[in-house]
Amino acid sequence: MPLLIIPVLLVLAVIILIPVGIVRRYQVGTSRQRARGWLAALNLFALALSVVIFVTAAALTNIWVPNALLYTAAGLAGGCALGVVGLWLTRWEPGLDSLHYTPNRPLVLALTLIVTARILYGCWRAWESWRAGLSGDSWFVEAGVAGAMAAGAVVLGYYFVFWLGVRRRLRQHRGRRLRRI
Repeated sequence: MPLLIIPVLLVLAVIILIPVGIVRRYQVGTSRQRARGWLAALNLFALALSVVIFVTAAALTNIWVPNALLYTAAGLAGGCALGVVGLWLTRWEPGLDSLHYTPNRPLVLALTLIVTARILYGCWRAWESWRAGLSGDSWFVEAGVAGAMAAGAVVLGYYFVFWLGVRRRLRQHRGRRLRRI
């Protein structure tokens, strides 16, 4: 019996820590940060890999869920456009030896709310699918998988373009600094 308590406590700890993680992510996402080339390159590589895997998964999901790939592509395009807007609204502070940036708070809040809504929707969908499975209904197609994938694609597209812009801005800053010397 005591061995059953440990997994239950771990699951409860994860559930309790999700809101804390979301709030922390918002705080970090809106703070002033120094642009670092290695971090931008690492994020770009990881996000490019994530986009490829995500679009591949959407193409496979499209076999069973109509319009999954279309919604994912639309979400990715919308996220990329949002990334351009995010770069435009970001406050850039060039210094002598560094470049700092502060992302736009309302935009980061909107993305945080998208992620939060997607998590809550996933929990609700899991509950409903469990109930539908008991009654024999087809829950998978009716569950809104395509919309959830579009929300994920918006976030991926935004951050991919944002980090691409941070890297570009940092290279421009370094070029200007070298010309002054």
